Amino acid sequence: SKATVSVLNCVFKKPLKMVRKYRNCSKVYKNPRRPFEKERLDKELKLVGEYGLRCKREVWRIALTLAKMRKCARTLLTLEQDSERRVLEGGALLRRCNRYGLLDQDHMKLDYVLGLTLQDFLERRLQTLVYKHGLAKSIHHARVMIRQRHICVGKQMVTVPSFWVRTDSEKHIDLHPKSSLGLGGPGRVKRTRNKSGAAGGDDE
Repeated sequence: SKATVSVLNCVFKKPLKMVRKYRNCSKVYKNPRRPFEKERLDKELKLVGEYGLRCKREVWRIALTLAKMRKCARTLLTLEQDSERRVLEGGALLRRCNRYGLLDQDHMKLDYVLGLTLQDFLERRLQTLVYKHGLAKSIHHARVMIRQRHICVGKQMVTVPSFWVRTDSEKHIDLHPKSSLGLGGPGRVKRTRNKSGAAGGDDE
């Protein structure tokens, strides 16, 4: 019968080919070991308010990056001064810190990497620099401007407030050419008002 044939088709049907997923889903932050430590909670809350962060997870993400860099620096400091690994990896680490404005030319040593703090990283975020360059009225206004596609770095529009700005790109932070806050056309609200005003004039 037809029912028997359908059952046999289901049983002997070739299995579907599995699709491999190459997406990297590893966590980029690490929860604190002691979740209810008052001193750390107060410190994190102050950073969230001072730099206009969305949540403490953004602090934890930077803390993990800082911990990895300091661990690398500590490992390299245990090697000999003329070790090939220390010369290559240490030079790459110091150049990266200098490129992002974490260390200047006078402090290009691994010892100074151990002295980096969370504030050093937070000062290099696009949100902080937009506010300090006078493009926004407050640190929270800077975050809104970035998310609403008003800010560009060079010719590239950036919509990520946590974007790390390199020292050579810092002078190119500006309003996007197509932004309604700059030389662009009117924004959504103004277009709606103009349209409704024109419609009201036609009715009269």
